[in-house]
Amino acid sequence: MRAAERLLLGLNRLFRPPVHPFNLQNDGTKSYAMWQYEKGRDTVQFFLARYTEEEMFRDKDVCDVGCGAGGKSLYYAARGARHVTGLEVLEKYGPQAEALAAQLGLKDRFTFLCRDAADSGLPPESFDTVIMNDAMEHVADPAAVLAECARILRPGGRLFVNFPPYYHPYGAHLSDRIAVPWVQLLFSDRTLIAVYERLCQPLPDGEDRIRFRIAQYKDGNEYFSYINKMTLRRFRALRRDAPLQTEYYREVPLRPFLAPLAKCPGLRELFVRMAVCVFVKKEG
Repeated sequence: MRAAERLLLGLNRLFRPPVHPFNLQNDGTKSYAMWQYEKGRDTVQFFLARYTEEEMFRDKDVCDVGCGAGGKSLYYAARGARHVTGLEVLEKYGPQAEALAAQLGLKDRFTFLCRDAADSGLPPESFDTVIMNDAMEHVADPAAVLAECARILRPGGRLFVNFPPYYHPYGAHLSDRIAVPWVQLLFSDRTLIAVYERLCQPLPDGEDRIRFRIAQYKDGNEYFSYINKMTLRRFRALRRDAPLQTEYYREVPLRPFLAPLAKCPGLRELFVRMAVCVFVKKEG
C-alpha cells in the first residue's frame, strides 16, 4: 500500500461519515427509493425562493433526469404532476422505483425509463418541466444533455438544474465510504480510487459501488466514470452556450456566514454548496 493511501485511510478514521442512502439501504433502515421520496422537498428547496412547487409540478408533464430509484420523481407526482417520466441509466433501479410507485398509489402517473439523457428518444416538446437534481455533475456530455432537454421541453417550459460543484467539501461523491472533506483537493484520483475500492470490498454491495463509480481505460488504468467534475466556471460556459435562456441563477454558500467566501473569485468553488439554475424555452 502506498504512503498516500495509508495517510488517507488514517485521516478517514477521524471523520464521521455523513448519512448516505447506500449505507441506509445496506443496514436495512430504508430503501434508496424511499429515502429519495422522503427527501423530495430537499431536491427543490433551492428553487423555492423564486418558484412554488405548484408552478413547477401542478398539472404538468415532468421529466426527471437522473431519477435514480425514482423516489424523487414520485415526490413530484405527489405534488400534483400530471405525469412524471424518470430517466436513469442504471436499469437495476427500475423494479425498486416501480414497487414504490405501486406502494404510494402513483403507478398510473409515473414511468421509469432506462435511457441516456443525451439521447432519450422521447418525443419533442413533450414536457412542461424538466428537472435535473444532482445530475448535471454526473452526465458524460453536459452540453448534449442540455440540448436534449431543450428538444423535449414545450415552448415556455422550464429546466430546473441544481448541483454541488466539484470542489464542494463532498463534491467527489465518495462520502458513502470516504468522509474527509475536500478530499479531492488533498489526494490524487489514483489514491482515491485505491482507498475507495479497499473500503468497499467488505460490503455486501461493495462490487456494485465500485462498478458504479469506477471504470477502466483501454490501457487498464482506472478512472472515476460516474462524475464529470463539474465546476461553477465550467457551468457558466455551458449556460452561455445553452439553447435555452437562463431565467434564474444563484449560488448557495455552504453556510450563511461563509457567504463572503462563496463570492470571492479565488475561493467560491470551495465554499458554494449548490449551483441553482432555471432555464426557460422561449416561445415562438
